[in-house]
Amino acid sequence: MSPQRIEADVVVVGGGLAGLSSAVHLARRGLKTVVLEAQYSGRHASGVNAGGVRTLGRHVAEIPLSLVARDEYWVDMPGFFGADCGFEASGQLKVAETEADMAAARKRVGELQALGFHHEVLIDQTAVRELVPSMSPHVLGGIWAKEDGHANPYRTVLAMLGAARRQGVQVFEGQKVEKIEPLGDRWVAQAGGVICSATHVVNCAGAWAGEFARQLGEPVPVQPTGLMLMITQKIAPFVDPVLGAMGRPLSFKQFENGSVLIGGALRCEANPGERLADVDVARLYNSAVTVTDLFPHLKTLPVNRTWAGVEGVMPDNIPVLGHSGRASNVVHAFGFSAHGFEMSPVVGRIVSELVVDRRSSLPIDAFAIGRFQGSPA
Repeated sequence: MSPQRIEADVVVVGGGLAGLSSAVHLARRGLKTVVLEAQYSGRHASGVNAGGVRTLGRHVAEIPLSLVARDEYWVDMPGFFGADCGFEASGQLKVAETEADMAAARKRVGELQALGFHHEVLIDQTAVRELVPSMSPHVLGGIWAKEDGHANPYRTVLAMLGAARRQGVQVFEGQKVEKIEPLGDRWVAQAGGVICSATHVVNCAGAWAGEFARQLGEPVPVQPTGLMLMITQKIAPFVDPVLGAMGRPLSFKQFENGSVLIGGALRCEANPGERLADVDVARLYNSAVTVTDLFPHLKTLPVNRTWAGVEGVMPDNIPVLGHSGRASNVVHAFGFSAHGFEMSPVVGRIVSELVVDRRSSLPIDAFAIGRFQGSPA
């Protein structure tokens, strides 16, 4: 059977949250948009994350984007994407377990305040105990972001996918893009059953985005990495905020049904060729130790399920977001390094601005792909 040939204004490579959000925003700007996804929407990083709606602890360059995402989109996801996505403004708390952690917390909050950011607040041991009475007494304090929270990645993917289709976006799943090449003043993306010709390309291919960047003449050192999560059996309510830790990886929350989700950039080996990541039980054990250090009463709580997906991680742990430095009418949005979930609504807006207006309304210079020129890919 011959491939289906499609003409569009924009072809988005990748059906994760960055790609779907971009498609929604682009369609709302009046552009005919096609999404090509190799497997199914949200299969990897977009579906294998802890669902943190987090401004807390971000790289300074990401803070303006994360604040807009939280304050303009997450608080009104039904108004923009048609569903609340399970968002709860539970607050997020990053705990300090040692004096060194507390010193780092003080330094962090002081530096942010000097830059004019006040969304992170230093709190002491008493305040931690008021927020989480079940917390281990060894915790000395922490950083609190009261307007942060969490959402449901699965529901978020479905909401953005549904919004895209209602806007007339054609989303093709099971269509692995093999090649992107110029043809006159247009681009042609070749997948197994679809060949899409478009004026603009948006590279949201996650862990596989580096291959398309290479085809465009700008190789970039994106590293495919496995991400893991685990979820426990139900237990009586004992914590409301989402928790992280200053000194070790952790993202920890309890759902309304009593189950506990444990994540926090828990990495494992990835096989990008097979599009698989294998759960590493030893690393999950280390994360479980962190949790039981903070909540000793969970030591006998059984784990129900673990799973893994593949994410693209950058050497500096911030994304590539902006125009191609080599190819016209190409925008990159990838390499979110295990913390792109919260920013996805505003990333789509920025992509649409770059395509239509040629500039972003938010500061993105730090995310330029050109920062890796000369780096090994």
